Order: sequence, then structure tokens, then C-alpha cells
Amino acid sequence: MSVPHRVAVLALDGVVALDLGTPAQVLGAARADDRTPLYAVATCTPGGLPIRSSAGFQVLPDHGLELLGSADTVIVPGIHAGSPLSDGTVPVEVAGALRAAYDRGARVMSICTGAFVLAAAGLLDGRRATTHWAYASRFRHLHPGVRLDPDVLFVDDGRVLTSAGVAAGIDLCLHVVRTDHGSAVANRAARRCVVPPWRDGGQAQYIERPVPRGADNGTAATREWARQRLHEPVALREMAAHARMSVRTFTRHFRSETGLSPAQWLLQQRTEHARVLLETTDLSVDRIARDAGFGTAAALRQHFHTRVGVAPTAYRRTFRRSPAPRSAAPRSASARSASVDLGGVAPGRPDVSELSTATTA
Repeated sequence: MSVPHRVAVLALDGVVALDLGTPAQVLGAARADDRTPLYAVATCTPGGLPIRSSAGFQVLPDHGLELLGSADTVIVPGIHAGSPLSDGTVPVEVAGALRAAYDRGARVMSICTGAFVLAAAGLLDGRRATTHWAYASRFRHLHPGVRLDPDVLFVDDGRVLTSAGVAAGIDLCLHVVRTDHGSAVANRAARRCVVPPWRDGGQAQYIERPVPRGADNGTAATREWARQRLHEPVALREMAAHARMSVRTFTRHFRSETGLSPAQWLLQQRTEHARVLLETTDLSVDRIARDAGFGTAAALRQHFHTRVGVAPTAYRRTFRRSPAPRSAAPRSASARSASVDLGGVAPGRPDVSELSTATTA
């Protein structure tokens, strides 16, 4: 039995309660096919002392900073008070423990204003990073050497990852699971946590979210209808007609509900369907390109590399699970609808002009 990936959550005074619980909840839901936990998550504080949370209760940890010395990944949740926010500093022992963990090869992550802690420890200098949009001005003032991008949900900069506020920590943790173990494991973890399996890291933090429309006049039913037709050309006018809206009205409501244009969303779904087929079947790249709606292998390679960062064959070698027979039946519509895309965190979302003929909506 393999040893679970060791995760240390470093909580400081004023820790945001949701951020503190997110790693244990999301990473703890990631299981192998035999239900073996893939991550072991523990919490520590400086000196192993109790700290105050932002929600009015105290946190009594089981470990001190020594936990960082053996962790494979270190996560710093957000804080609502303290020197990292007021003057951009952290205690010497905290900065030293974080730098030592990084120097020996650990992955280091922050959720929300936890980025202030990483920056104060000198781990974000010259890097691209993000934090909660409401703290962007303060962050830039305290840490001008960091390339802050406050308009995204999370940033993956190799062994240093940062996320935006609150729920974006869930997106980041699911991204880590997907990167470490593939789409199937991440999607199962998301279902256990009853959260969407995927939101693009490049998605804006503050998408307009009006009062939800009724189920009979939103775009959810049309999105499900389109998911079942990923292998076919799906035109914007067809989606609008299915939703019984004008093209202009449909596009406006679709973007307000998903944060993406219909064309961007379709490309996202097709990329994820291709990812799952690469992970779970022996189908050729040409066949996967057709089944996922890209039309040609060349189009699949182009868009897959842009969004995932590797070629389809390289992805298959990395994330291949137990091979399925070549005669395996195509994935059902319900299985397709559960799939969502990792997306390219570093590249921006593609414009409509980037889409192939088969994906243009």
C-alpha cells in the first residue's frame, strides 16, 4: 500500500474558518479505486499553541511547525488579522519553516489571504500569484515584487500555488487532486463534497451572479442537452432555440450563470470529455477527436495542448489507469454530463475565433 501524500495546514491567528477546513475536506475526499486515502492532512500552528479563528472559536492543533519538516505539501489558509495583513511581515520562525519546506522540495500553497503569508516569507517574489480581490490593493502596496493577478480563481506556478478568496480554495484543492491523480479521482472527490468538479483557474473571481432564474427559463437544461451532443457540431442559434431565447438573451444569461461564453463552455466540456477518454479507453486520438467534437486529431492536439499543457498522448501516458477494451461502449450521456475541464490555468480562456469548426457555437 502506498503512503498517502502528507499535507500540513499551517494555521495562524485570525485564520479563516472555511479556508482552514477546506484542505482536509477536499483532499480527504480523494480516494484511490480501492478507497484508500490519497492524502493525509494535519494542522499545525506556531508552537502548537491554540489560535483564534475569524468565526469566533479557537483552534487547538495537534502539531507545531515541525510538521512542515516532513510535509509533501504545505497549505496556508487565509487570515483576517495580524502582521501579514497590517505590515507584510510574519514571525521569523514561520518564514523560516516555510522557506525550509520549499527548499527541500515541498509544494507550497495558499488560500485567500494566505498569499500575504507566503509573500512575507519571500516565496512569491517575482512569481505570478493571486489573492482575494478585495485585498489586491493592500497586497500590491506591501509586496510590489509579486506579479499579482486578482482576476482569477487560482494560479499554478509550479511548486507554489495561490488561490483567490473563500470557495476558490476548493477549486485549487480539486485542481491539485486532478493534477496529481487525474480527472476521475478529482471528479469523485468533488461529488463527495457536493461541489462542481471544475471551475477554470482563469475564471474571473467576481462574476455577476443575479438572483437565480427558475429552472424552466435558465440555461441549465440547454447545457445538459449540449453535453449529450458533444460529438456533433452545436451552433449558438441551436442552443438559444432549445432554451427558447433569442441569441442575445441566451448569451447574456449563459455567461451570467457560467462565467463563460457558450463557445468557451463547449470547448471546456469537449476538452474534459477527451481527457476522460484518454484516461479510461484505448480509443485512438483520431477517434477521441471525433467523439469529443473536435473533428480532427490536429484540432484536438492544438486545443488540448493549449488548455492542459501537454499533448494528448503524453497525457494518456501520465494518467492512464486500467486499460479498457477497444470495444468498450462510448460513455453514456449521464457520464459525460458529470465531466468538466481542468482548463489551462496559465493560458487565458480561448476566444471564439480559436475554436475549430466543430466547436464553434
